[in-house]
Amino acid sequence: MRGAFLCAWLLIPAAVAAYHLGPGQERLVLDEAAAHLRAAETHVASREWSQAAVAFDAALALVPADRAAEVRRLRIERAKAQLKSGKLPEAYDDLTLLTEELRADSTASPELVADARQALASAQYYLTWLMRLEGEPREAWEHEIEAARQNYRLLAQQAESMGDKPSEKSHREDLESAIRLARMDLSELQALPLPSQCQGCCSGDCKCKGKSKGKNRKKGENKAEDVRGASSGPPPDDRGS
Repeated sequence: MRGAFLCAWLLIPAAVAAYHLGPGQERLVLDEAAAHLRAAETHVASREWSQAAVAFDAALALVPADRAAEVRRLRIERAKAQLKSGKLPEAYDDLTLLTEELRADSTASPELVADARQALASAQYYLTWLMRLEGEPREAWEHEIEAARQNYRLLAQQAESMGDKPSEKSHREDLESAIRLARMDLSELQALPLPSQCQGCCSGDCKCKGKSKGKNRKKGENKAEDVRGASSGPPPDDRGS
């Protein structure tokens, strides 16, 4: 009996080591990712967007790739923070890729797809604003605002079908803002305060990847039909993202 007890006692360190190198190690990594996520949420609550984006990025680096839903959610939240901190190119590019991934995944959560589409529409909206301010011709920016308009319209229709009146109202307001942005005279746009989403790219130091890709992409097939509120200005820069 004493021998069996001694063997069991000697096996404890081996079991602890095995746990530490296996499930225990994964638990440590996930705990660290959770700490970064809590930090990101704190920065978001304080509207510290640059710090939030860095914290979301740190959490993303630790979450295992096989946790697809969690990884995608973090990518969306990181992109939102990047948009608010003036990192429009990074947010635009990743949201474009992510939205394509979600469309191709039949198991993806509808809520996650809608959130990614909303964030992408915001990136397209502010990319249009930026391109217009930088003197890009209409044929270069029109497809971006058309894509934003189509995304907002689809989101509004989905919210309507679900009976979600507040979301439907918000998406329709975003849709009207996209239409106004396309119709607004450049002098009117130049007179408005520069959104924070555009500030990182309007200095001339930032080459927005979305612009170079956009010039060669096909324009949206649908034309803007809703002209409600056409005399109003775009929304504040913290809406729709």
